[in-house]
Amino acid sequence: MIAKLTGILDSTAADSLIIDVNGVGYQVFASGRTLSRIGNKGDPVSLLIDTHVREDHFHLYGFADAAEQEWCRLLTSVQGVGMRVGLAILSACAPEQLAFAIAAQDASTLRQADGVGPKLATRIVTELKDKAAKMDLSAAKGKKAVVVKGAAPSNAAVDIDSDAVSALVNLGYARTEAYTAVLQARQKANDNDNLQDLIRLALKELSN
Repeated sequence: MIAKLTGILDSTAADSLIIDVNGVGYQVFASGRTLSRIGNKGDPVSLLIDTHVREDHFHLYGFADAAEQEWCRLLTSVQGVGMRVGLAILSACAPEQLAFAIAAQDASTLRQADGVGPKLATRIVTELKDKAAKMDLSAAKGKKAVVVKGAAPSNAAVDIDSDAVSALVNLGYARTEAYTAVLQARQKANDNDNLQDLIRLALKELSN
């Protein structure tokens, strides 16, 4: 089983890349998020890998960080969600956003992904609500286990959202309630990244 590949970027396609490892080219399927971070041909690249072996194929799926890999595994635990659909969802919605979308039962966010219709989106948010509530938002910022070319999107807002969720949980609110309240507060915050203001808005949502 292949769990990680480190080599040189040979080429990229719409949904995959080829990593040259000591002269052997491995085709790895990946999300748009991961593909956007791997750099240019000839750059060093290292990805976490999930290996899928079936009678008719041997496929490798790559992830830029452990959070994305964990979320893909969680998504594919839902009936009707294969690896390709899981990667499509992660292309449309970053791991740190998925936790909020699922906790808030926001199926419309998942419907932005190719291959995800209304019924499947509803099934995903319904089946994963409890599991998403147990996942730590800090995983997205604390488990960057691989080296990729190019900077990842800023995690400033994610850090603040995570801190706000933690603060609400410490006040005695359930994690799902905290996720939902912070998501709703973020939508009303008008790009205000002040932690205290976000907590205040979230508490207001919880009191409604």
